[in-house]
Amino acid sequence: MIQAKTKTKIPILTIAGSDCSGGAGVQADLKTFSAHHLFGMSVILSVVAENTARVISSFDIPISIINEQMLAVYEDIEPMAVKVGMLGSKEIITCVKENLLHFQAKNVVIDPVMFAKNGYALMPLENCQFFKEEILPLADVLTPNIPEAEFLCGFKIHNEDDMKKAAIKLHQEGAKSVLIKGGHSKENTNDVFYDGEVFNIFKAEKIDTKNTHGTGCTLSSAIASNLALGKTKHEAVKLAKEYIYGAILHSLSLGKGCGPTNHFFMLEKE
Repeated sequence: MIQAKTKTKIPILTIAGSDCSGGAGVQADLKTFSAHHLFGMSVILSVVAENTARVISSFDIPISIINEQMLAVYEDIEPMAVKVGMLGSKEIITCVKENLLHFQAKNVVIDPVMFAKNGYALMPLENCQFFKEEILPLADVLTPNIPEAEFLCGFKIHNEDDMKKAAIKLHQEGAKSVLIKGGHSKENTNDVFYDGEVFNIFKAEKIDTKNTHGTGCTLSSAIASNLALGKTKHEAVKLAKEYIYGAILHSLSLGKGCGPTNHFFMLEKE
């Protein structure tokens, strides 16, 4: 009989919707966790029928099953960080909030997933204010892109100063720190990070590609991964920015729409 060689890996959790095409949502989060050598776990909130070109439909998981998934994770393997993605209804928002508080979740990264690449509303617009009131105060790091930040803040974002203004507003509304992602900017993909006291600008050149499916999910789960590894928020954001840049730079030409990023580009380089 061969003796098993057991190892301990840091556990981490994604609470989000699924993506059957594998480029975004829970599937992208788990790939990102694995790329960071973590043990990924998942609580699925919604099953989304989507691919690189469109979202066909979305089905919300019953609240009782979400509660039981959360219990199954936390009574056995406590995660060192949590990424929260798509929240499809007020009932789900309330359920996730209550579970995060009950289990005293640590290092919570919240990606306010509102729209798919084709404009499909993954969070009903009428739930936006409820989301801000219930979920923002739980965010150790909040990661909206420019359209999401505009909707959450109620004003247009045209430049870096507007991104800073949005970060301050979202911090005042409860988020402990805010990363405004600049990927929708025409000139560059600079991100603005605000920790409540200091601004940091994480700069990056624009990459000429349409393969950006799941970039928001991947970046937020990379931030959570680095927090689970003991990095500071600033370090976690910096390393996650470098990771998503490489994943887009080595993106995959798959599908008829916006192809997925390459979560394991580092392993291929090796």
